Amino acid sequence: MAESRGTKRPSSDGKPGPLTSDLAARIKRAQVEADVPGDADIAATNRDMSGLSRGLRLGSEFIAAILVGAGLGYLLDLWLKTSPWLLLVMLLVGFAAGVLNVVRSTAEMNRAAPPPTDAMRVPDDAEDE
Repeated sequence: MAESRGTKRPSSDGKPGPLTSDLAARIKRAQVEADVPGDADIAATNRDMSGLSRGLRLGSEFIAAILVGAGLGYLLDLWLKTSPWLLLVMLLVGFAAGVLNVVRSTAEMNRAAPPPTDAMRVPDDAEDE
């Protein structure tokens, strides 16, 4: 068999070998050329989301998880002839996955949002006293 180009294995002393450093350089160059968004870009996008877009995102993630769970349950019921038990179980699993997705997305959005300032705070009735 023909030896492929650049098949040297990295050294085992922890330092990157020629293959690893070449691969890292090629990945970096491809990311720059493709303009791949980084973590800072994603955080900036989340910061710029309006209330409506946040609500639509969370709602669509929740509904999608439920529909996927119900769909998988329905298909499994058809295949295994266990109607309606797997549909009900997978519907509940989809609901749990939807809640988990909403909690994760909300936590991500809250981390990306700037901390509230005094001008953004709304006084409470308890603060008036």
